[in-house]
Amino acid sequence: MRHEAGEPAGARALKQPVGVVLAGGLGRRMGGAKATVELAGRPLICYPLEALAAAMDEVAVLAKADTELPSLPGATIWVEPQLQHHPLVGISQALALAGGRPVVVCALDLPFVRAELIGRLAAEDPAGAPAVRASHRGAIQPLLGCYQPRALALVGPAHDRPLRELIAAIKPRLLEVDDREALFNVNTPDDLLRAAARLERGRAAHRPPIEL
Repeated sequence: MRHEAGEPAGARALKQPVGVVLAGGLGRRMGGAKATVELAGRPLICYPLEALAAAMDEVAVLAKADTELPSLPGATIWVEPQLQHHPLVGISQALALAGGRPVVVCALDLPFVRAELIGRLAAEDPAGAPAVRASHRGAIQPLLGCYQPRALALVGPAHDRPLRELIAAIKPRLLEVDDREALFNVNTPDDLLRAAARLERGRAAHRPPIEL
């Protein structure tokens, strides 16, 4: 990430966002333990975690104390409140634990997010908005965005209202994403099959031709 010339190291560290993979959901539509579900031989959570780690200096996985996670050597684990399960809990807790820094949050079920997009979100000027969210032609992904410290006071406690509605109320800035698949999330077994097929198509396209 680019730094301003002459800026003290401590000030730079305070400004730099923390990358956070949100892993505290119940995953009911997937049958539970979504972080451990395998996609093309790897736990689903590894895809966004790898993208965040490639783009950011500090990354954490935010989960509940009883969330089942795969082996994640070297990963920092943050714990969110146990009793609440609204997605807003993860965003609020990530901000609360980030020590006054912005957080780039990414849901664990976004296997096609790339480091380049994470870097864009982290570097994007919020222009006074409390958050920058990824969007593709009006399709907004609230669990992929950079939230500023002051967003903590705006998002408030979890509610029963839909997450998109709650986040829209804080008037975030939108970052247009060209690749629609970057916002694809795996919620159901059918989604998992679609994601696996997409990965296989990508691998097939890069295989060298067979010489006869």
